[in-house]
Amino acid sequence: MSKAIIFIYGVLAYAVALIAQVWFILYIGEWEFMPTSISAQRPVPLSSAVMINLALVLVFALQHSVMARPSFKKHLSKIMPQAAERSTYVLFSGVALGLICLYWQPIEGFLWRVDNEPVKGLLIAGYIFGWLFSLFSTFIINHFELFGLQQIYLNLINKPEPPVCFKEKLLYKFVRHPIQLGVLIGIWLTPVMSYSHLMLSITLSIYIFIGLRYEERDLVSALGNTYKEYQKRVGMLFPFPK
Repeated sequence: MSKAIIFIYGVLAYAVALIAQVWFILYIGEWEFMPTSISAQRPVPLSSAVMINLALVLVFALQHSVMARPSFKKHLSKIMPQAAERSTYVLFSGVALGLICLYWQPIEGFLWRVDNEPVKGLLIAGYIFGWLFSLFSTFIINHFELFGLQQIYLNLINKPEPPVCFKEKLLYKFVRHPIQLGVLIGIWLTPVMSYSHLMLSITLSIYIFIGLRYEERDLVSALGNTYKEYQKRVGMLFPFPK
């Protein structure tokens, strides 16, 4: 695979992931300009909805967790250039997220529906804040490396990737995983919480907490005592003193 093809592949993978993430944020946001949203579809039988939705979350969770493990990356690098490994993860992440937006099954009923304009405005502001908080956090640690763009660019210009360097910067001084914290804020702060949205929020929250345990284990394995000391000082998701 030529370096130019790897570069194009990485850019397209980033585009797919970006489109899927924006689509997902708008899909659960109940925006009137969207052709459909998570709460504005015709309900289907509960048993069918639960089974299909659980399958979609399972696909999303397995893709994120399995493809992020060092052992999987090692095997993947045997069949494709290492520079394309992260882009492949990003591509499949976008596909998994897009499947949720395409095939999530509605469940009848609402847990809450806020009509009070000031409260509704606060919830919408919190929802927007959560997603911006998550996006900002990616730039703190290197957005372009996280989404595979740095790898394909350095490969294109024939430069080696810089070594992994652990630094506590900005939000990471207060929580170890601000990206995931922003996602949790975004999926829970909503003026319209249908049972369909509730199922998505609960299942994704469970996945986030489980997935972070595996990620923390990999970080300890890679960074050793440096990360162990960081764990002792800084909360995983909430900025409470330890």
